Order: sequence, then structure tokens, then C-alpha cells
Amino acid sequence: MARRLTRLPRQICVRRGLLYHSAARHDLPRRKSSRATDGAMRIATWNVNSVRQRLDHLVSWLQDCQPDVVCLQEIKCVDEAFPREPIEALGYNVVTHGQKTFNGVALLSKYPLEEANPGLAGDESDVHARFLEGVVSLKHGVVRVACLYLPNGNPVGSEKYPYKLSWMARLRDYAQQRLKTEEPLILAGDFNVIPQAEDVHNPAAWTEDALFRPETRESFQTLLGLGLTDALRATTDAPGQYTFWDYQAGAWQKNWGIRIDHLLLSPQAADRLRHVGIDSYVRNWEKPSDHVPVWADFDLEAA
Repeated sequence: MARRLTRLPRQICVRRGLLYHSAARHDLPRRKSSRATDGAMRIATWNVNSVRQRLDHLVSWLQDCQPDVVCLQEIKCVDEAFPREPIEALGYNVVTHGQKTFNGVALLSKYPLEEANPGLAGDESDVHARFLEGVVSLKHGVVRVACLYLPNGNPVGSEKYPYKLSWMARLRDYAQQRLKTEEPLILAGDFNVIPQAEDVHNPAAWTEDALFRPETRESFQTLLGLGLTDALRATTDAPGQYTFWDYQAGAWQKNWGIRIDHLLLSPQAADRLRHVGIDSYVRNWEKPSDHVPVWADFDLEAA
């Protein structure tokens, strides 16, 4: 049975149903690059809430976590303004789909990206930079990673909520088509969806919020119903696995969090899932993002 810890900051790591905590990044051994371990790959997602403001945090975390592929959301800059050099110096290929001031997504990969496809099909009038698909080729085949920043949808009574639900419907169409290829597929990003009551500190406070509305949760479950697996929930059903703490009301200090950052896996990716982690210690850094990284390890040699 998982133990509940009362102190913060903490890192949460899940290994095939075994949940354990560590108080800080240094409590876990530093991971060697997966290039040294044939077939292993670490894929991560992080809403950095402005990559230029959080560049030092990003570089420090990349050095510590050593992910192979990273999906970033809310980079909040145009492509030309993305700070590529410090990230490329760590061995990453960088592809961005940026937008001035708002939104923006990026893919970082230690492997060459064979494809990079910006934008989610289904609405040519949608100019928001929220979706970027990349394909990595390995000797055992390809891995397709979709980085996404799903609309928030608030306030519910405005046009923003129908846009959110429409975007989710387009994402389902995308996933349905990609699943037909029967290749490892990972949808990773800030979904702005709280899937279950176990994923929020105080469910009653969120009942009318676009992140937790019944229509939102039903749409998310329909997405899973296509055959996708929620990586973290494949390894633990423990409550309190949060990825976001608001800047207001001391939410981080009180651990009033929610889980809205997810990795959804095709069957071919889920069969190869080995570890899942939430690097919540970065939320305790000076001037942090309100989100923390989530990552998953895969054994791509597994049948």
C-alpha cells in the first residue's frame, strides 16, 4: 500500500503499480541517457508557462531527468524567439509551433525527428498554436509523439467552452486515425482535464469549472475508449497525484493540487510502459511554472 507523505516538495515515481515518494530530485539516482540502454526511452511533458522566463528551470530539469523526448506547452513565444541554443547544447533537436504571447508548443528530441506536423486537423480557422506531432525512427520502428495544449474552456458560459469540446472532438478524430497504424503513439501534454475525483484536492470546488465539468470528463473518457491508456493510472490508483498547483491561496504549500497533465498511450506504447514519474520538486523552485513535469519510461524492445 502506498504511504502518504505530508511534507513538500516531493517527487512521485510509479513503477508498475508500486508507488514511492522522494523529497527532492537528489533522492533518486541520476538517470543515464537511454541511448546507453538499448531500447529504452523516456518521454516527458511539461507546461513551462513561458519558456523564456523558465529557461534556467528547463535546462536544470533536462540535465537532471535526462528525457529523450520532451513535449513543452505554453512556450508563449514565436518560433524565432524560442531559446534554442542552450537546449541544443544539451543534445536536443528542437521543433516549435509558436505563437506570440499565448499558447505555443515545442518538441525536444535527442533523436532526429523524421516528421514534424504542426496543427490539429478539423478546423482551418483555428490559428492557435496548440498541437505538434513528431515522429522518431528507431531500429525497432517508429514512435509517434503528439504534444498538445488543450483549451482551458473557462468561463463555461462563453464561446471558450464549446471551442474546448470541439477541440477534444478533433483530437478524438486524430487519435482514431493514428491508432489504425498500430504503432507506438503517445499523446502528451496539458489536457486541461481533471479525469476523476481522485485527481483533485477538493472536487466540490471544481464542479462548475470547465476542467471538471461532466461534458469534459465524458469527452476524455471517450478518448480513452478508443483504446488509449492513461499512463499514470495504468500504474497506480492512488489519489493525490497532482501536476498543477495554482499560484493563488498558497495552493502549493497546502497541496491543493489537480492532475491535468497526462500521457495517453496506444496499446503498442502501453505494452512497453515501465515507469511513470511526476517531478513535483520543481514546483518549489523560485518563480516556478504552476505545472510540473510528468514522464514515462518505455522499453521499446518489449513485445
